[in-house]
Parts: sequence; structure tokens; C-alpha cells
Amino acid sequence: MAALNLTVKGMSCGGCVRHVETALKKVAGVGTVTVDLAKSKASVEYDPAKTTPDALKKAVDASGYPTSIGG
Repeated sequence: MAALNLTVKGMSCGGCVRHVETALKKVAGVGTVTVDLAKSKASVEYDPAKTTPDALKKAVDASGYPTSIGG
């Protein structure tokens, strides 16, 4: 498993956190997802043989939350 940290903009409540978690968990190869509302961060453990950091970023972006890799 590999790890990735994403900076997620636009989250304002627990519902936003669940929305981002759900978007990431739908991506094949994703293991653990932790979203921190206060820090605007998402940490993801994923199988690099099944997905890429760019695919994870796109999943969150598509759910309505602008995302950048790192942080």
C-alpha cells in the first residue's frame, strides 16, 4: 500500500467529510481513508497497482471539492 495526502478545499461540515470519504472509497484499490475537516486534509492508503494519485484527486474534484496533492 502507498499513502497520499490531499488538501481539500470547500469542506464546511461533517456531511462534506462523508462526501469526500465516499468519493475516495469508491475508487478501486483504496484502503484506509481519513478526512480531517479542521485541517482540510484527506489521507488515503491505496494500492498503486490499482489506482494512481491523479485518479484519487479526480474522484474528489468530481465530487465538488477542489483538491491538490500534498500537504
